[in-house]
Amino acid sequence: QVQLVESGGGLVQAGGSLRLSCAASGRALSRYAMGWFRQAPGKEREFAAYITRSGGNTYYADSVKGRFTISRDNNKNMVYLQMNSLVPEDTAVYYCAGDFLDCSTYRCYTRLSEYDYWGQGTQVTVSS
Repeated sequence: QVQLVESGGGLVQAGGSLRLSCAASGRALSRYAMGWFRQAPGKEREFAAYITRSGGNTYYADSVKGRFTISRDNNKNMVYLQMNSLVPEDTAVYYCAGDFLDCSTYRCYTRLSEYDYWGQGTQVTVSS
């Protein structure tokens, strides 16, 4: 079993940047494809970004494409989400999640039930 802990959230002005980190313990992160999801108040949790186990493929929600970058360092058991050009609509709790298998379809990597492990989340607030 793997434990996931997010960090790096905070309050930032619109146009600013944040880098979220997800630290894994218990098992090697290289065994898992990783996703970032977010949940705004009163809304359902939604997909933001995904990276395969090797880091060779990444996928993004249209709402963050070109602004967010997912990456991983398997040697450090870390996954990152670099968020640039933030807008108030990015305000949410951000979660990292681990998936035993690599996905290659939109239906797969956006599906919450695809993921086996979840972190507790980190709050990101973007002020206008």
